[in-house]
Amino acid sequence: MTIEVKLTPELEIRLTPEAEVRGFSLEQVAALVLREALASSSTHTGDLTTERFHAMLKALAEGSERLPALSTESFNRESFYQEHP
Repeated sequence: MTIEVKLTPELEIRLTPEAEVRGFSLEQVAALVLREALASSSTHTGDLTTERFHAMLKALAEGSERLPALSTESFNRESFYQEHP
């Protein structure tokens, strides 16, 4: 599929060096940037499975058993703002 995109002068200025460095045409770099943007945004759109979510939680918790146990009294306004009455 082919689409036509009108670039602002600012976008063209930003894409041109990238195209030159990669040895790509401006069109190829624009397509690459679009693919990368879509790939990174798909990880934040709710496509997360329950299994993947639990795996992420398990990875976050890994090693937490070595953290010190703190009482709930440790978390109060005064403890956070000791230097700022």
